[in-house]
Amino acid sequence: MIIPIGCDHAGFELKEKVVKYLKEQGFEVKDYGAYSEESVDYPDFGHKVAKHVVEAKDGLGIVICGSGNGINMTVNKYQDIRSALCWTVEIAALARQHNNANIIAVPARFVAEELALEMVNTFLTTEFEGGRHERRVNKISCS
Repeated sequence: MIIPIGCDHAGFELKEKVVKYLKEQGFEVKDYGAYSEESVDYPDFGHKVAKHVVEAKDGLGIVICGSGNGINMTVNKYQDIRSALCWTVEIAALARQHNNANIIAVPARFVAEELALEMVNTFLTTEFEGGRHERRVNKISCS
């Protein structure tokens, strides 16, 4: 599985650390940018990650911006995307276990690097529990 990742300028430094970490863990990464701390618009990078995850069918992705909110809102506009804004490891685990989230949104200005890496690892290695949660996830889409 290729893990797509995207960020804005506020998430650039953290994204670089996440990409390095993922590669060290043996993941293949598709880096959609941003590629510097120069001011950019988060939707430009969120769209790329969301499209990648949708096309991959069962893929997972990572988006990062200052608060995590803007880029999270962007990717959640896509049918079949369930992005979760996470700020603790437990929330990252529950997003996968109970909500079958397929993108994690990380608030770069509000979580330390170590916590971000732990959340990403938990998100990528936690399985959806299915069962009663499947019924609920199936009710999320409005179309």
